Amino acid sequence: MVSVWHEVAFGAWQAFRTIVPEQQHRIPISLSTGIYPIMCYIPFIFLAYLARRPDTYLMRVLLLPSVISSILVAAYRFTWVPPELNVYNWGQCCLAAVAIAKALEFGLTQEGMLKVGESRPGVIKGKAKLPPNGIANGHVPEEAEQTSGHPLIPPWFYDAMEVSHTLRGLKWKFGQGMYIPKETRPLERDAFLWATLLSFIKNFLMLDFQESLIKLFPGVGSPLGGSMFYPSLSLPARFIVSTTVHTLTGSAILSGFSMVYDLVTLIAVFSFDSSPTSWPPIMDRPWLSDSMHTFWARDWHQLLRQTFLVFGGYPGKWLAGDLGMVFGTFVASGLFHECAMYGMGKGYDHSATIFFAMQGPVLVLERLWRKVTGRRIGGWPGRAWVYFIMLVAAQPMVNGWHRRGLGGGMVIPPIISPTRWVLVPLLTKLLRANQTMAVPPTA
Repeated sequence: MVSVWHEVAFGAWQAFRTIVPEQQHRIPISLSTGIYPIMCYIPFIFLAYLARRPDTYLMRVLLLPSVISSILVAAYRFTWVPPELNVYNWGQCCLAAVAIAKALEFGLTQEGMLKVGESRPGVIKGKAKLPPNGIANGHVPEEAEQTSGHPLIPPWFYDAMEVSHTLRGLKWKFGQGMYIPKETRPLERDAFLWATLLSFIKNFLMLDFQESLIKLFPGVGSPLGGSMFYPSLSLPARFIVSTTVHTLTGSAILSGFSMVYDLVTLIAVFSFDSSPTSWPPIMDRPWLSDSMHTFWARDWHQLLRQTFLVFGGYPGKWLAGDLGMVFGTFVASGLFHECAMYGMGKGYDHSATIFFAMQGPVLVLERLWRKVTGRRIGGWPGRAWVYFIMLVAAQPMVNGWHRRGLGGGMVIPPIISPTRWVLVPLLTKLLRANQTMAVPPTA
């Protein structure tokens, strides 16, 4: 006899598989179906609109399950079929995880989403005492205060789009305390746009070069995936090759983040008249970090900080205080990366979950070191510590990504790739010329 519990479990599993079907049952994305994943985000934008309106808490709570379901449908029910586009499945699942975290915050924050100094959505109450920019978020420059929208966009829609797209929370209550790197570009609009355009071109060329090099490694550069640990090589050679692939992958991630951020900044400032002060640098030289605390809290990008706090940090704090918050945040980060990779249809490999979960104990060790020795980790030993964790201990995680085809995905289309149009053919021609000269003529 089937128990009620089994009936409920079976029904829940069927409901889950309706939203997140098996890979073979997903709908290919094409010109005719591509509009549907986009439309699935309309309830999310409506929820963001409600989060900026007072007395909407009950409505937001009731809407939340439908919003989360529609986001999951957009990410996991529709799929990019060509192998070289499989990386886009990873990207849309990352987007879905960020949107779900935002939806949870929109729906469950009773007061709604407040900007700094607001008592209710859209209602300013007095003057807020704010720390200076470059130390922690909270600074609201005069230019940003005067920019309330766009003349061609309805204010309610601009407000909803702003809160749904902000990640670090500049000018927002949830972003207070977040480290914001100091601006290095001029803040005059035309000069800022020119500096950002040059940065975009530089990051585009770097990403194109790094991605093209990754694709030269057998297996790793294939859309089907392959390990960066080549068993046919000796251990020293194997480590050198894997470290090279690993470093190129990390550098490509840095360049890719910066390139996309530059592009979004150009669009926002040039097309939507956003203030340059609303677009500070995305990260603060992580290659110079001398402790893992500095790396994660300041130097690495903080775009997903709030996402990880919502998924793991806040529940962890509720369960185990500040220590639970630290551990929960990193566990959430690991699951975020792993669940996004699941969208590529190659199953789970929890090397990313393990790597990020171990960052909690790593930070605890750094704190214990400071308590025992009276000195914080820093200098060249601290930098060597950071490089060991990020360049050696992180290799199984990156290998798990490459085994599932991340390195073979099309990031820069070959038709606009200077490296593949100019540099690779030129190097190939030079190598062939050298080989021809090295072969002695025969009688």
